Amino acid sequence: MLETVVVEPSDAHKASVIWLHGLGADGNDFVPIVPELQLADTLGVRFIFPHAPVRPVTLNNGMAMRAWYDIIGLDRNGPEDDAGINASRDEVETLIQAEKDKGIPANKIIVAGFSQGGAIALHAGLRHTETLAGVMGLSTYLPLRDRLAGEASAANKDTGIFMAHGSMDPMVPPQLGELSRDALQAAGYSVAWHSYPMQHQVCLEEIREIGSWLTQCFDQSAGA
Repeated sequence: MLETVVVEPSDAHKASVIWLHGLGADGNDFVPIVPELQLADTLGVRFIFPHAPVRPVTLNNGMAMRAWYDIIGLDRNGPEDDAGINASRDEVETLIQAEKDKGIPANKIIVAGFSQGGAIALHAGLRHTETLAGVMGLSTYLPLRDRLAGEASAANKDTGIFMAHGSMDPMVPPQLGELSRDALQAAGYSVAWHSYPMQHQVCLEEIREIGSWLTQCFDQSAGA
C-alpha cells in the first residue's frame, strides 16, 4: 500500500476521506486544509493523503516525479496512460479496503483529489463496486472518458460528485473541466459544479464549499 499522511479525527473514527494530490506534489500538500474545512468533530472524519509513486513524466521531458500516471501530451483527445491510470485506481481500491478493514463502510468514504489526483478520484470512484459517500475532483478532468459507460459501477450512479475549477487555470483549462462535467451530467450523474476566479489552486471560498459538501455527504449517509 502507498505511504500516506494521515490526519486522525479528534472524536471516534466514523468516516474517511482519501485525498489525492496533484502532479509533482505529495501527500502533505493538502494537510493544512483540514482545519479550514471546519468539520464538526462529531463527524469523526479521518483524512488519508497518499504519496503517488515516483515515475518519469513524458510531458516534463521524462523527469521523474510523484505522479499518478504518465502525461504523454496536452491533447486530451490524444493517447492516455491507460496502464498508469488503472494502476492508480488499484492503489485507491487498496486504500478504500484499508478503511473498510478499520470498520468504515464504503458509504462513509469519500474519494477526492486535485488536478491529476482529481482525475484518478473520478476514474476510481465511479468504478468502485460499492456505494461511496461522494467523489470530488478539483481543477481536473475525466480521464479515459470514452470507457466510463462500459466500466462504471451502478453502485455509484447516484453518488454525488463535487467538481470545482479556476476560471483562469493555465494548466488544466476550465473548458476541460466543463466538458467533463457535461459528459458526467449527460451520463446521468449528479454534479455540483463550482467555478472560482483563480488559477490552478484552491481558494478560501472553495474550501468552505468543500467543507459544507463533505458534511452533507456524511450526514446523508449517517442512517444508511
